[in-house]
Amino acid sequence: MQNSVEITLHSRISDIPEQDWDACACPEAKDGSPPFDPFTRHRFLAALEASGSVGPGTGWSAQHLVARIDGAVIAVMPLYLKSHSQGEYVFDHAWADAFERAGGDYYPKLQGAVPFTPVPGQRLLCRAGLEAAGRAALLQGLAQLTMQNRLSSAHLTFCSAAEAETAEALGWLHRTGLQFHWENRGYASFEDFLATLASRKRKALRKEREKAQAFGGTIRALTGDEIAPAHWAAMWAFYQDTGARKWGTPYLTRAFFDALHEMRDDILLILAERDGRPVAGALNFIGREALFGRYWGCLEDHAFLHFELCYHQATDWAIARGLQRVEAGAQGEHKLARGYLPVTTHSVHFIAHPGLRRAVEDYLEQERAAVADDIEGLTELGPFKAG
Repeated sequence: MQNSVEITLHSRISDIPEQDWDACACPEAKDGSPPFDPFTRHRFLAALEASGSVGPGTGWSAQHLVARIDGAVIAVMPLYLKSHSQGEYVFDHAWADAFERAGGDYYPKLQGAVPFTPVPGQRLLCRAGLEAAGRAALLQGLAQLTMQNRLSSAHLTFCSAAEAETAEALGWLHRTGLQFHWENRGYASFEDFLATLASRKRKALRKEREKAQAFGGTIRALTGDEIAPAHWAAMWAFYQDTGARKWGTPYLTRAFFDALHEMRDDILLILAERDGRPVAGALNFIGREALFGRYWGCLEDHAFLHFELCYHQATDWAIARGLQRVEAGAQGEHKLARGYLPVTTHSVHFIAHPGLRRAVEDYLEQERAAVADDIEGLTELGPFKAG
């Protein structure tokens, strides 16, 4: 007889031993190499909580799920009770508005996600060899939690395709989106990559890089102990500038950037400096197979410097280190001309109310078809040589 699975709920990730969490979040990282996804590691999620970036007053209340068999942790899920839909990048505001106009309460809802981080990856984190049991236990536990507490819905955003397939089989609704990722096709250098582009596109990128690099300073790529505490003051200033323009109020606190110093081996900073002072910068996380672009900002405006730091320098660094991808965040058709092609992203949604579920299901069917058409059309518009 198979042993039953016990599901527990935790309001602080610090209540879950880091060793147990990371055994599920990065079971492959046994040789000291970077994990596939640095964002689901215990220390990253703990830094969000300890810094006050999530927690009281933010609308993100931790409710992490843990699945155990005979007391042993087999799977975990980063989960939050949300009082709004900010910082998710999979937009359900229209669903909330429609449900509330009909007299329902859309919030609070449950959100399985890495806060403020539109990076596709695992959300149902399982020990190696226990993926099937772990995923099913977490999804069933989350659905039961939603129903028992009479919540409108539960959502798993930027999950993997395999997780979406498992959830669909359990009756969850599947949503697709798109991002632009750069793929390494075995390039030996940036010039090798440029050689695969159509002539006009290749010339345009060379001119773009030349103009960006003529801003009057130097560009440096720093990682590990090359990153000093003072660099986080500069990145905080850049983040505030970008956050104020894009979101009104930046999501992350200053304390979170200080906490990132303890993760500097997983981080690549690309800084534009003039007279020894950083004037612009891009923050990236290093995975085993990919470089993840996260935050950019500047104190001075220079032509094409954003593209140079966020895309070209990242691509160049990834090629030099044999990484397979650069993922530069959400949205941005401007990435297409720089070799970043559209890829499908996935999320799944458990809608408790039958009427809302029917409406969302109809909408998602049409949206998936539209996303597939967009990806096909945008791919054809890519900068690469025909054939």
